[in-house]
Amino acid sequence: MTPCTAKKTFQAAAEARAQLVVQLKDNQPTLLQQAQALSATGKPIMTETSVTRGRNRHETRIVAVFEPVWGGDETEWKPLVKQVIQVTRNVLQRSAKTGLWSSSAEVAYYLASAPLIAPQLAAIRNHWHIENKLHYTRDVTFQEDNSRIRTNPGIFARLRSFAYNILRCNKTDSFNQTRFAAALGNLNALRHWILS
Repeated sequence: MTPCTAKKTFQAAAEARAQLVVQLKDNQPTLLQQAQALSATGKPIMTETSVTRGRNRHETRIVAVFEPVWGGDETEWKPLVKQVIQVTRNVLQRSAKTGLWSSSAEVAYYLASAPLIAPQLAAIRNHWHIENKLHYTRDVTFQEDNSRIRTNPGIFARLRSFAYNILRCNKTDSFNQTRFAAALGNLNALRHWILS
């Protein structure tokens, strides 16, 4: 989402009296830098820490919520953004092969159009679930980002979505293997969904 699109989205949410949470990315460098500066110098109004363990993985998630402080009072974002949210994920992952632990850290920033309370912050975790389950599968298994289709790309995006939904409905163990089997003519991969 470009800054211009983000601003229009926030304006539409304000007009509809809807709550909106948008992740800041690299294509919004000014807003992202302002959020980073705010989290480095400001004091959060709320923090929440959660720990998830399981299957050789230990994840600590720290959510910090800040009141937005913009450079000037006349900024166009002031009436639209009510909170800036910083999510820090520290992950320890144990390799079953070597037994060694590796660590990774990731920081993401979000803008909220209304003050959020702790249960609503769980929506951010659901965003990662969608990102990992849907978008990662489409990018890796269906190689959507590598697509060179320039004529009617929306049609092929819908076909990939259709194939993804069939595989998800069948509760397949491996998208790659089931997709490969279907490509070889083994339509049993699709039969359950088509007949039900």
